[in-house]
Amino acid sequence: ESDIAQFAILSWDHFYAHTDQTSLDGTLFERPVAHGYCILSAAAGLFVVAAKGPVLLNYGIENCRFLKPVYAGTTIGVRLTCKEKTSQELNEGESIPRGIVKWYVDVYDESEDSVMVASILTIVRKKSSVI
Repeated sequence: ESDIAQFAILSWDHFYAHTDQTSLDGTLFERPVAHGYCILSAAAGLFVVAAKGPVLLNYGIENCRFLKPVYAGTTIGVRLTCKEKTSQELNEGESIPRGIVKWYVDVYDESEDSVMVASILTIVRKKSSVI
């Protein structure tokens, strides 16, 4: 099974553009297109360090846009830029100094075209009094 079909099963998203080659005439797509959220998930896998470190958790996604169709077999990469750091106050009973880091994420294909952009927020452990 293709990765697109597997993601459709996992996500329960069986929209025709992802799963039905026979329904694509007159659409924007040449063949079944990858789910945007599959691209987003794959991008996260490309820039997240698996080992325990300063990133405590993902906090959210802002301004996510899918700019170009991605088909099975397309190679993608990620350009990650730190855009903003914001300190967070500790609530009563909390002991981990932390802040929010906003990352600009540019996912591109093998022709260097952007296929998805977003701002991803992470909560990170502070190294010191400044994040």
